[in-house]
Amino acid sequence: MQDIKSFTLEELKNEMAGMGEKTYRAKQIYQWMHGKLARSFDDMTDLPLALRQRCASLYEYTAVKSVKVQESAVDGTRKYLFELGDGKLVESVWMKYKHGNSVCISSQVGCRMGCAFCASTLDGLERSLKPSEMLDQIYAITLLTGERVSNVVVMGIGEPLDNYDNLLRFLVLLTDENGLHISQRNITVSTCGLVPGMRRLADEKLQITLALSLHAATDEKRKKLMPVANKYSISQLMDACAYYFEKTGRRITFEYSLIGGVNDSRENAAELVRLIKGMNCHVNLIPVNPVKERNFVQPGGTFTTAFKNELEKNGINVTIRREMGRDIDGACGQLRRRQRAFR
Repeated sequence: MQDIKSFTLEELKNEMAGMGEKTYRAKQIYQWMHGKLARSFDDMTDLPLALRQRCASLYEYTAVKSVKVQESAVDGTRKYLFELGDGKLVESVWMKYKHGNSVCISSQVGCRMGCAFCASTLDGLERSLKPSEMLDQIYAITLLTGERVSNVVVMGIGEPLDNYDNLLRFLVLLTDENGLHISQRNITVSTCGLVPGMRRLADEKLQITLALSLHAATDEKRKKLMPVANKYSISQLMDACAYYFEKTGRRITFEYSLIGGVNDSRENAAELVRLIKGMNCHVNLIPVNPVKERNFVQPGGTFTTAFKNELEKNGINVTIRREMGRDIDGACGQLRRRQRAFR
């Protein structure tokens, strides 16, 4: 069965025409799915019953199911564990800020990138998510919280650029004026550094933010943390970042997880300065989320501050990411992994 929630409006018009229906029915269905966030064809009450029944027989209708929610007692962050139609599990996080609500979504079930500090990759990749499954994490959270989502981050379980075509369609649907109509400038896509995907995304000339998980400023150190570094060198990464800025005019965000005794020294900071000084970029320093299967620990507070100061005195825009949801399995993939262990 075809996945109706992944159709563009034009594709849906063609589907309706092929069924002998008036094309205005396509806009009705599309608005029910992406504007009113209907959970099934049954909710589409201004459609004839016969049409609803026919659609239900012809199309798959994605509606993720919330199976577990954890809410932080510290900052109100909520982590959702969603079950997909085939029983697979993904995580999403809802974060409330003064400037609006942000949702971090997953793009795959599991991950094959193998980054040493990440819980999402411990069991490998099971499959990629369809556009509708990425969208519906946002839709479900909107309904569950009763609040509008203004910012979306594709930084949950999975490597977005390893699911490129579905990611691109997801972005088209998410920003469509007939749906949630979220601004491209309010969307961030993270990558561990798949250079061909970065260049391909640059050629789309979207206004989204590209966040590169860097975590080390030398090939030698990065290879110890991220297997992808064995395929794409830091030189290739920097070229791809420059290409992205050239094509889009959007500055790159560098994600840098600070790991105590691994990449948090003043020397490491100086290496990062030499690598990115003069680039139009922003550095997001992230004290690593401890994962029980790994031995990584957070740096001491003075190390984090010293690292930040070294970047700032060299004119590099930098922030220390505000820690959200640390008391609710903050590290991506932890909640899903624990839930699977009890199944």
